[in-house]
Amino acid sequence: MLFDLTDLRLFVATAELGNLTRAAERQHLSLAAASARIKALETQAGLQLLQREARGVRLLPPGEAFLHHARLVLHQTEQLRDDLLEYGGGLRGHLRVFANTTAVTDFLPEILPGFLARNPRINVDLQEKPNAQIPRGVLDGRADIGIVAGRVDTLGLEAIHFSTDRLVLVTSRKHRFAKRRRISFAETLDEDAIGMQQGSTLQTFLGQITDNLGKRQKLRIQLGSFDAMCRMIGSGVGIGVVPESAARRNQESMQLALIDLSDAWCVRERYLLVRSRAALPIYAQALVDTLCRHYAADPAERMEKANPAKA
Repeated sequence: MLFDLTDLRLFVATAELGNLTRAAERQHLSLAAASARIKALETQAGLQLLQREARGVRLLPPGEAFLHHARLVLHQTEQLRDDLLEYGGGLRGHLRVFANTTAVTDFLPEILPGFLARNPRINVDLQEKPNAQIPRGVLDGRADIGIVAGRVDTLGLEAIHFSTDRLVLVTSRKHRFAKRRRISFAETLDEDAIGMQQGSTLQTFLGQITDNLGKRQKLRIQLGSFDAMCRMIGSGVGIGVVPESAARRNQESMQLALIDLSDAWCVRERYLLVRSRAALPIYAQALVDTLCRHYAADPAERMEKANPAKA
């Protein structure tokens, strides 16, 4: 089967918009030309891909499969163009990473400076996404690597375990919980709370937990980083659930108390998701190796590897 890129872009637009007329306008085609192209696609495929309806179109099962592969082909074409432009500008690679909130705001800022310093001709496009959306982005080819934590449907992708994430309750040292060694999340829900911004991976996750408990957090303020949360918690505004690494980083400077959560979900395994590790470009494999080595090292070695200039 031979398809040109215009046909594929038209089909993707039609599927996304659910309307051939609007898709034709997006692709700067007449409705007649767009309809003829879609019919030609179906003729070549030997299958009906779209169901025409009074108010638009909907994908049939063969159309869903065609859409998946069309997106992959278009993404690979864009990546080819971008990579060639980058080679012309002196770059060797462009790495696309979809990651959850903890990765984007907590540990990647520690790891990426050293990686980029060692790989000056590689660019990284890092995008924060909810855990549940990350596997789809990798599967569709919009990301080379995904970083997730906890129980996530990996959609058949190769999952590489690289570390364990642990959530803890953080309070000021004057709070009544500060002397507790262990506490359940449910016990904390009557307290004023500090949270991450709406839509962040952690806040979405905690929202699901509270929904199951039939109760909500008493959020006083929602912030864009774990360090900002710790600063607000240390000042006594409220309590919060944050990754242990962020809490320990700020523990002394912000006078924080860390209390273990007794809930099983507080321990979350972290995974790198890829379509195929063996098929990754060398520069993408380099980042996978960097993350795996970073968490295999002891804390002193981690700091040296993350910041080679200070070694």
